[in-house]
Amino acid sequence: MPAGSPLLIGLSAVMVAIQEGEPHVLVTRRPSGEEALPFGPFDPDNHRTFDLSLRGWVREQTGFELGYVEQLYTFGDKDRETPEASVVDAPPNAHVISVGYLALTPEEKPVAANFEARWRSWYQYFPWEDHRSGRPALIDAEIAPRLKTWAAGNEQRAERARIAFGLDNARWIEERVLERYELLYEAGLVAECARDAGLPEAGIRLGAAMTSDHRRILATGLSRLRSKIKYRPVVFELMPDRFTLSELQRAVEAILGLPLHTQNFRRALEKTQLVTGTGQMETSTGGRPAELFTYRRHPSGGFAAPGLATPRKTAD
Repeated sequence: MPAGSPLLIGLSAVMVAIQEGEPHVLVTRRPSGEEALPFGPFDPDNHRTFDLSLRGWVREQTGFELGYVEQLYTFGDKDRETPEASVVDAPPNAHVISVGYLALTPEEKPVAANFEARWRSWYQYFPWEDHRSGRPALIDAEIAPRLKTWAAGNEQRAERARIAFGLDNARWIEERVLERYELLYEAGLVAECARDAGLPEAGIRLGAAMTSDHRRILATGLSRLRSKIKYRPVVFELMPDRFTLSELQRAVEAILGLPLHTQNFRRALEKTQLVTGTGQMETSTGGRPAELFTYRRHPSGGFAAPGLATPRKTAD
């Protein structure tokens, strides 16, 4: 960073909700027309902590009050290959450090008409990540050939592509969301790369683009959540007070982008003692009545409670 360049801190929120079995994120729209995460600079004069400043910005941009929040990562790598954050009206020589947060809500609350914000499926930004109905054709038809061309003659690139996208019969690892996005960026296959380099876009559009490095921050949030539900019971922050086991399984599948083995999932869930039956039945689905369950919170507040086992329906 050149001497004398001002240092600014920006705050971004990856706000997640599950609606009818689909994972949604809250996005805003910039005057340029680009979609963005709720984002704004840290204001130390009015907020004494990052958390309070983030909640204030989200409230101002979306009218939404944040509940569960955890810090993701600080994005401020100097001269990194991936795109850097920017703050509106910042000095042209400013260096921006962006602090990303993950926020979970059990209800996709409607956004008031006077706010430029809306809920969107996160698979609109990462269509290659949804394997619930099988491996997306996009991977082998469009992504793999282009990555192999990019990696030709470079064994390290080829191996990274193989591991990230499960090529040549490699196992698909659902937590590698960020790694896959950054690989596509490096290979020039996402719109943000062409935009940042001032080059024409590639001949294929892989998911909806976002402003600055917001799709990278969103990918970081997805990676964190996919990993964390396996060792902490954070998925219940996305569930209503009462839910059926099928609804819980669909929520986990929506997050992971993978189908789960129902019997094994329920057997493992029972061993955790994380849920308890209410004795009430859900009858509005039109099918067989299903018992409603509730989350049994751990006395520690959840920090010592286990996550959920995620047995796949198929081997890969």
